[in-house]
Amino acid sequence: MKILIVEDSALVVESVTLAFQLQWADVELVSTAEGKKAIDLVESESPDLVLLDVGLPDIDGYKVLEAIREFSDIPVIMLTARDETMDKVKGLELGADDYVTKPFDHGELRARVQVGARVVGLQRTLAERVHELEEAMNSVKTLQGLLPICCYCKKIRDDGNYWHRVESYIAGHANVRFSHGICPECSQKVKAELNL
Repeated sequence: MKILIVEDSALVVESVTLAFQLQWADVELVSTAEGKKAIDLVESESPDLVLLDVGLPDIDGYKVLEAIREFSDIPVIMLTARDETMDKVKGLELGADDYVTKPFDHGELRARVQVGARVVGLQRTLAERVHELEEAMNSVKTLQGLLPICCYCKKIRDDGNYWHRVESYIAGHANVRFSHGICPECSQKVKAELNL
C-alpha cells in the first residue's frame, strides 16, 4: 500500500512513518511539504491513500483536497491540528473521507487508514467486476421479445419488415453458430420421396 503524507512538519512525518512501519512492513510512504507538489504526486504516483494537513506553506490543505477531488476519488484523511467542528465539517464537505486531529494516537491513525485501505480494496474489486460485466455484455447478443415467423417457410421477420432464414437471423442476434444436419424423421421422409 502506498500512502502520501502531505505535511510540513518533519516531526509529524517521522511520527506517522514510525506508526506504520512498526505495524506494516509492506507500506510505502511518500511525503511532501507542499500542496502543489501533493496534487502532482496524486496524479503521477497514484498512491492508495493521502494523509493531508490543512496548514501547508504554499496552499492550504482544503484547496489541495478540492484540486484532488477534481480528478480522483482516492481516500483522503485530513490529519491536522485544527480540531474545531467547523474545520472538520468543512474538510468532510469538501470530500475528505475522514478527519484525524493532532496530536494523534498511532493506533487510531492505523485503524482509520485500514478503513481507507478496505475502501480502496472494495473500489478495485467493484471496478474489476464492472469491467468483467462490460466485457460480458459486449460479447453477449440476446434474443428477446416476439419473433414473427412464417408458418410455411419458417423465415423470421425483423424490425425493418425484412424476412430472414432462421439461422442467419439467430446468428445475428445471439452468440450462436449453426451446423446443418438432418433429423431421423426428415431423413425417413426424404428417403421415401427418393424411393431409397
